[in-house]
Amino acid sequence: MTDTLIRKELDNTAFARLEQEGRLLNPVFKGLTNTFGRVGFRGELALRFAPKLADEARPPELSCEQVMAIAKTGEPQLPFFAGWLLSFEHLKDVAEVLGEALSAGGKYFLFCDNIDLSKRYQVPYKGAMFYVLPILESTVYNEMLELLYLEKNDLKKKDTAGKLDAIADAALRFDVTFDTITYAEGLELMGPVRDPSENRPV
Repeated sequence: MTDTLIRKELDNTAFARLEQEGRLLNPVFKGLTNTFGRVGFRGELALRFAPKLADEARPPELSCEQVMAIAKTGEPQLPFFAGWLLSFEHLKDVAEVLGEALSAGGKYFLFCDNIDLSKRYQVPYKGAMFYVLPILESTVYNEMLELLYLEKNDLKKKDTAGKLDAIADAALRFDVTFDTITYAEGLELMGPVRDPSENRPV
């Protein structure tokens, strides 16, 4: 599918501004899902851009990775968003970048690398409620399957759009409550930030 067609599909959704700002990066999937009127995205959300040097395209300074999100045609807010953050403190960046695309009734999941592995929280921020969880299963995809009691084998037969639909549908029904903390309390509770390049082969 061409970029023009994809942009047209995103145009009348909550993804439109994010796409125009060049924030929807490295897409595994971007376009119409198998559910009528639904557009999906799996990839990376740029939170903070590096200064541009001439025409050189540089990777963002800060991203929310392994993002899964859906939008409905004609609706200004994202009903579902999930992603991975190296540090809990960047919840603020996610909320500020998504801005008016957040809603009080949306389901937003952030898996953070530096929160206690035994804890799960709900954090209200900018009029939305974020579920904040540790990353145990190595990927947001696996974490969401575990959290939502979805069988990996059942999803294997589906294409990427179908997998995203299944996760989004289950996420929209999710109604488990965790301890509610403020963003400021979360900053005090979070652990040190891991160096992502540590222990990587040179």
